[in-house]
Amino acid sequence: MWNRENWPGIAKLFLEVPKRLFEAYCHDAADLLGVIVVFAAAATSAGAVVIVVVVVVATAVVAVTVHVVVIAKTAVVFVFVVVVVVATAVVVVIVVVVVVVVVVIVVVVVAVVVIVAVVVEVVAVVVVVIVVVVVVVVVVVVVVVIVVVVVVVVVVVVVVVAVVVVKV
Repeated sequence: MWNRENWPGIAKLFLEVPKRLFEAYCHDAADLLGVIVVFAAAATSAGAVVIVVVVVVATAVVAVTVHVVVIAKTAVVFVFVVVVVVATAVVVVIVVVVVVVVVVIVVVVVAVVVIVAVVVEVVAVVVVVIVVVVVVVVVVVVVVVIVVVVVVVVVVVVVVVAVVVVKV
């Protein structure tokens, strides 16, 4: 399967490098655990970044809304501030839960695939590489979708509040 003639150009390089790294660094259970820990740390870091971005955006929305209300000085708009703050808090909680779930899934998938690859002793490095790449792509897509949804929700809420304030 790893016959060099079978793999053209970039595909050969793409599959060969992880295989060499895997063979060079995974000699025993401790090395295997190290690989899993690295992936867990990377996934957790990515999740933390998303959570921080969402919290910052949410805080900005609340701040802008409160500022608008202070300028408008009306009781009607105060209700909208409460709605915006509650909606923002709900969105932040949802994002945190989703990120935690995604991180756990990534860690479990990578751990299972790596352990199976080592225990079964097949040249399953190809499978490891493919699964890891797929998992990373899925996680990136999920994170991007979450951030986009949060930003869209926040923008819509701010626009609605602004329109209401202008009309009041």
